[in-house]
Amino acid sequence: MGTPDFAVETLKVLHENGYPIVGVVTSTDKWGGRNKKIRLESAVKKYASKQGLYLLQPKNLKDPLFVSQLKALNADLQIVVAFRMLPKVVWSMPRYGTVNLHASLLPKYRGAAPINWAIIKGEKTTGITTFFIREEIDTGDILFQEEIPISDEDNAGSLHDKLMVAGAKLIQKTAEAIANGKANPLPQKDSEASPAPKIYRETCSIDFKQSSQVIYDFIRGLSPYPGAWTSFLGREMKIYAAIPEKIPHSYQTGIFITDLKKHLKITTIDGWMSVQSLQIQGKKKMEIGEFLNGLRLSTNDFKSGEIITE
Repeated sequence: MGTPDFAVETLKVLHENGYPIVGVVTSTDKWGGRNKKIRLESAVKKYASKQGLYLLQPKNLKDPLFVSQLKALNADLQIVVAFRMLPKVVWSMPRYGTVNLHASLLPKYRGAAPINWAIIKGEKTTGITTFFIREEIDTGDILFQEEIPISDEDNAGSLHDKLMVAGAKLIQKTAEAIANGKANPLPQKDSEASPAPKIYRETCSIDFKQSSQVIYDFIRGLSPYPGAWTSFLGREMKIYAAIPEKIPHSYQTGIFITDLKKHLKITTIDGWMSVQSLQIQGKKKMEIGEFLNGLRLSTNDFKSGEIITE
């Protein structure tokens, strides 16, 4: 059970290693593009269809028809990767239970956005966990874990890819252990839990009154999606990459300093962020040189005090 690319890697590893997959559950198709005339299929559906796997796309996981279809598959084990919260009637169905893959070292970062929050919080390591699902989200007994380092250059996108590959292998290890009766699930320590709540647009606003390192981690943790943002001359500017520089200055925080050629810096409490990659609302994503080359400023823009040239 899964929807995005993160889940495809697990499905691919299981399928290519000969595990009998009796069915695949994914989200319903959506409509997108101009006038919503393009059918958008999940990454999991595309892979499953290509491999000829039996596919279910329920709108409602409690729908009696879906429940009966799922039960008819008579699966021994269900595996969930990046999917919706399951009702008990679904996760309690297989005789060996339902296993979930989570992109953190549970009980740390329980919730919808563990990859983002691990980087935002400045962690140097994170990991992946397989556990049995129970009613409270991300609280079930742990089966296996693997620690993954977070480099200073990692962003949410690169860490996602590392965890995706490692997670698929951990699911294979988990499935083998369960099949051979060698699984030894252990309860989580709730006292060590930390949240990883869903991220909203408001959550992504950059506070330049913080240190350069904190802002650097924040930008990395939201890149490439959904993107940390600030306001630039009344328009939203998403910043995908920036270099922190701890250099004393006498400016207020949040001031843009530029040579109008190669550099655009934004002041922080202990230095500035040198912007490398960005996207202005309504425009394409650009590297800083391309952005500054096309930037046209008026006298009024400088009078506001928001922008200073060097």
